[in-house]
Amino acid sequence: MTIAPAPNLPLEGVRVLDLSAVVLGPYASQNLAEYGADVIKIEPPEGDSTRRTGPSTEPGMGAIFLGVNRGKRSVVLDLKQADARAALLTLVDTADVLMHSIRPQKLAAIGLDPETLLARNPRLVYVGLHGFAEDGPYGGMPAYDDIIQGLSGCAALMERQSGAPQYFPTIAADKTSGLVATHAILAALFRRERTGKGGYVEVPMLESMVSFNLVEHFYGHHFSPPLADTGYPRLFAKHRRPYRTADGYLCAMPYTDAHWKRFFTEGGMPEAAADPRFADITERTRHIDALYTLAAQVIETRSTDEWLEVFARLEVPASRMNRLEDLPDDAHLKATGFFKTIDDPRMGTLHFPGAPVRIDRQQLLVRMAPRLGEHTHQVLSEAGIAPLGAEQPALQGAPI
Repeated sequence: MTIAPAPNLPLEGVRVLDLSAVVLGPYASQNLAEYGADVIKIEPPEGDSTRRTGPSTEPGMGAIFLGVNRGKRSVVLDLKQADARAALLTLVDTADVLMHSIRPQKLAAIGLDPETLLARNPRLVYVGLHGFAEDGPYGGMPAYDDIIQGLSGCAALMERQSGAPQYFPTIAADKTSGLVATHAILAALFRRERTGKGGYVEVPMLESMVSFNLVEHFYGHHFSPPLADTGYPRLFAKHRRPYRTADGYLCAMPYTDAHWKRFFTEGGMPEAAADPRFADITERTRHIDALYTLAAQVIETRSTDEWLEVFARLEVPASRMNRLEDLPDDAHLKATGFFKTIDDPRMGTLHFPGAPVRIDRQQLLVRMAPRLGEHTHQVLSEAGIAPLGAEQPALQGAPI
């Protein structure tokens, strides 16, 4: 199967060599593939570990792998072998971007350090996806999502809300850092188009997540001396969660002064509408627990549908609460065609969330993830590289 980008996409003609694994790097390069880049996933003979993570109807095509590797080509290179390293360097000559998640201290030994590759291809955007910035005491240490969530304050945020430290129930550090990597790569490519030169882009997970968490939670510590503790109080309020209704749950967000006055008037509590504690956003933030507790008491008196009608009439943002299994049947997502189906000759019918971005009012294509080594012969032939030794590559899943 030959994968070619759809016409008129912004990254058409851009070639990305992705040596990363698991989620951070693959998520970033999947974004680039959806924008039209030719993403070549370089894998060891055993493949990315996520190929074996989650359910599957075919070995090596696990659910997590399918979620972050769509639209790419897979090349197997055993970089322990000299001929494979030479082949990779030849591919570097053809690349616009090289991205990896290899610990920095291991790069020079295999000839993949930034100085070597940028000297070879000065137009290359070389991207290091690291756990920590290289020049700090954590530089070069291994890192996974749980480690970064703990160090960056995520687990402590959950402790402040629930009383017990725990991780966000999503791979937040990997995915957030993947989005940071995506926009950093695009910025570096834009600079290259202006200057003709590539460069070295470093994306450390810890710094990415600390930046993410402290947008609102640095709070009073912006000032010297601090004007308040860290943590945006509204987000720790006991009732800052879906409200229980008479028959289910509702997500509602009265926010402006007018929203709250309308809500309390509708709820039969005009005294709350006139309460100075709730008069403006400064006072509401100061008395957020009392505000949300009162709102919860009002909302539990009516059904979800009743409140949805009320909030629509009051022009207050509100929605029902979807569970994950509800999302494919959400009326809006169905109407916009967000979820996509691929009929694969081996795996059968597969369902995917679509790319959220639209360009020129057109949805981006959702394409199949590659089998391990599926495109090795094709990519090496394109670069004029002769077939490697018998151990290179191990084709698990021939082209279809």
